[in-house]
Amino acid sequence: MIVVLDASVVVAWLLGDEGEAAERVMAGLDGGVARVPAIWAVEIANALVVAERRGRVTEAQASRAAELVLAIPVRVAEVGEARTLRELRLLARLHGLAAYDASYLDLALAERLPLATLDVRLAAAAQSAGVELVL
Repeated sequence: MIVVLDASVVVAWLLGDEGEAAERVMAGLDGGVARVPAIWAVEIANALVVAERRGRVTEAQASRAAELVLAIPVRVAEVGEARTLRELRLLARLHGLAAYDASYLDLALAERLPLATLDVRLAAAAQSAGVELVL
């Protein structure tokens, strides 16, 4: 199955949070390529930095997690500056999301793909917009 893969799922999978749901989504990617917005890797890198600062993971564990992320089959969707500044801002405002989260919703809408997310607000926005949720 091809899905838009929110960073929240990957971070939960890496850190063991929401384990069963995240494991199910990640296992479902086997043989498929997930679609992600350009912000995806930055969000995951930030989550690993924060987890290391808070003592949830060691530097070695964060490095290993980064390597696992690099092995996930994804295709990054680039969004031009005009679209980012116009459409994502409007979508974020309409659904009460951060522009970062709106980029996942925008991608799911544009490509008519289901969205895998553990973010409650993003999931609600996706449902409101008629996007199928995987979790």
